[in-house]
Amino acid sequence: MTVSSAVDTKNKPSIWKVVINNLINLPWTWRITIIYLTFMLFMPIVAMFLKVSTEPPAKFWEIATNELALATYNVTFVTSLFAAAVNGVFGTLIAWVLVRYDFPLKRIIDATVDLPFALPTSVAGLTLATVYSDNGWIGSLLAPLGIRVSFTRLGVGVAMIFISLPFVVRTVQPVLQEMEQEIEEAAWSLGASQCQTFTKVILPPLFPTILTGVALGFSRAVGEYGSIVIIASNTPFQDLIAPVLIFQRLEQYDYSGATVIGVVLLSISLVLLIAINLLQAWARRYDNR
Repeated sequence: MTVSSAVDTKNKPSIWKVVINNLINLPWTWRITIIYLTFMLFMPIVAMFLKVSTEPPAKFWEIATNELALATYNVTFVTSLFAAAVNGVFGTLIAWVLVRYDFPLKRIIDATVDLPFALPTSVAGLTLATVYSDNGWIGSLLAPLGIRVSFTRLGVGVAMIFISLPFVVRTVQPVLQEMEQEIEEAAWSLGASQCQTFTKVILPPLFPTILTGVALGFSRAVGEYGSIVIIASNTPFQDLIAPVLIFQRLEQYDYSGATVIGVVLLSISLVLLIAINLLQAWARRYDNR
């Protein structure tokens, strides 16, 4: 190494100085955003991964893949996907009715859609468990058919559908409001049926928005705890979800086990959300052709 190159290396600013200087030169809105996301989002996630990194790989794998953990992953993610798919259909239908039709009490029904946002999840769980119990208003009608909802995996699905419904409705509704009805009328004038008009004209530009609502609803369902812990029996290998398992591990002072399950839950959620976002991007490219 020559003298000039040694001097250049010595005087070269460190990577941290470069980052700090760049942050200082950013607009104040960017600085506030980065600081807020760092403290509220990035640091907790990094801390969780750092905590779990202290565990030996063999122990991590043993905790993450034991039979109870795998059963809770199945209940959590499969049921969440089911709930999100159901809301993708019926949430779009509800948004369509609220946008395209005028009827009595429309404002009240429109406001009621946001009830799961405002209602405490424990209250929602208590209400659902009461209504869908064998002696409840709805459960008493299903009991003679041999269908039990409360304290079963089906009850977990009902709770997930309840708390994630507004995400689909409120995501699709603004897009429907901006769509011009003249396009539909033009399709009808050309001889297209209502079904053809919906599948060929309305659904393609609406599909990425529906996927966004489904992704948001899925994320909400995966992390739900308050309502499910009440309406489910929380029985291992039946209707026990991963968030409840994490809480049970914490009650047993098994912080290592709780952290491992939490990291696995976070990792699977991120992978699924990335896959859904890639599907959205593909749908947008397909629509623009």
